[in-house]
Amino acid sequence: MSQTEARFTARSLILTALVSVIGTILALEVAGRIDHSDNKDHVPVGDFQAIHVTPGEDFRMSPKASELHAACENGYLAIAADEDPSFLGILVDYKNRGVRCTRPSPTAPAVPKQEPANE
Repeated sequence: MSQTEARFTARSLILTALVSVIGTILALEVAGRIDHSDNKDHVPVGDFQAIHVTPGEDFRMSPKASELHAACENGYLAIAADEDPSFLGILVDYKNRGVRCTRPSPTAPAVPKQEPANE
């Protein structure tokens, strides 16, 4: 097929694809299929990984610091944003269990369970 026989130009195909994507997003928005949550209570703050550190071995990590810091909240490790201190999240493991700030003493009493706040 020579170029003179081409039915559609590359520009028209790209424009059609772009209009299709925008049209799909608008249709989903109008139909209410895209969920916009204003509630920050159940939104994950971030996705974190633990790097296993063995004494004497080097590990690779970015020299640039993140825009987050750790804090101890009610005995559990919390991650907070440097810019917005009210944006705080408790660090949990894969089973949604809180990560403690300190190692518990074997002779200390167990940490009492906190009742969830009634809303």
